[in-house]
Amino acid sequence: MSPEISYIIDTFFALFAFVLIIFMVPGFAMLEAGLVRTKNVSAVLMTNTMIYSVASMTFLLVGYNVAFGSFGSDSMSGWAAFLFQMAFVGKVVNIMSGGVSERTKILPLTIFTVIIASFIYPLVVNCSWGSNILSGTFLDLNMYDLAGSTVIHSTGGWALLAAILIIGARKGRYNKNGRVRVIPASNIPLVTLGAFMLWIGWFGFNGGSVGSIASKENANIVALTILNTNTAGLAGAIMVGILMYLKYKKLDITMILNGALGGLVSITAAPDLYNIYIPILIGAIGGALVVVAVPFFDKLKIDDPIGALSVHLVNGIWGTLAVGIFTEKAFFDQLKGVVIVAIFVFVSSYIILFIINKILPLKASDDEQMEGLDVVECGLEAYPEFKRAY
Repeated sequence: MSPEISYIIDTFFALFAFVLIIFMVPGFAMLEAGLVRTKNVSAVLMTNTMIYSVASMTFLLVGYNVAFGSFGSDSMSGWAAFLFQMAFVGKVVNIMSGGVSERTKILPLTIFTVIIASFIYPLVVNCSWGSNILSGTFLDLNMYDLAGSTVIHSTGGWALLAAILIIGARKGRYNKNGRVRVIPASNIPLVTLGAFMLWIGWFGFNGGSVGSIASKENANIVALTILNTNTAGLAGAIMVGILMYLKYKKLDITMILNGALGGLVSITAAPDLYNIYIPILIGAIGGALVVVAVPFFDKLKIDDPIGALSVHLVNGIWGTLAVGIFTEKAFFDQLKGVVIVAIFVFVSSYIILFIINKILPLKASDDEQMEGLDVVECGLEAYPEFKRAY
């Protein structure tokens, strides 16, 4: 195949993967809109819209150069390579924004979006996929992370944990005795739609990260990557279904869908390195971790309405470490990468959010939470004809 034809095919491949990843934007929006109460749906949708717009523009103007040094690619159009990388940045903030839903104001969260898309996330990318300012030092990230179990999912998860510790829980989530007050999802069909949109987008997320499809060998790697990605999602969903039925004799669709997403996160570090059977185990463990982690965080009074910590942080860590268990990659390198990213992202996010919170409070007041952020933040209710539940 001529270099020109290969260039064209890989450019098209990157653009197609970019579109699939952007398909995850409405996926996150629908998932979160379905899991929150009706009085906060417009605010959630507005937040997701602002995140995509602001994070993408910031990455264009600042973040990409921090991560990679300059625009350009020898194997495909530099513009296609940029678009593919730009598609990832909003997902980091999506993970965070969903976990602080129903009590966080849009403007200060948007300000943090600018900072994380300019420096925090790009610096993690720089040290893993990019120009690598830590090369040759002890802190050099030698971990293998094809599509971002740590670089994207754990990064978003650590930022979320910092945010929750600063913002606190929703009003009424925990009573005086520390018991959890169940706040049911408002729209299960939207949750299901959003989860499957994310699942479909993951094929571009992981498959596109192979980087090339313009040869027989690369085409096979891309196909294996997508197959293993899907398999892990299936295993995660099935495992959660089994565990929920054994424990409660009920099948909770929201938990099963989060189990699928947990499986998808856990395979993201190396779907190209496994045979077709290992992802079943990795995804099943990922699903089981979701079942364990959701009540664990509630016991700590860490209020996460969509289970983002359980899905993205916990399984981002598991998926990265699994590479050192099931492949020839060094486990120590995987562990070191997890720890370095954890310290950098959590500490920097906590400091920045603490400062923002002092200047422009992140959390809506109790009265504002009671009224609902749709009215307070957007002046527009998603379901004006419905009776709202408080």
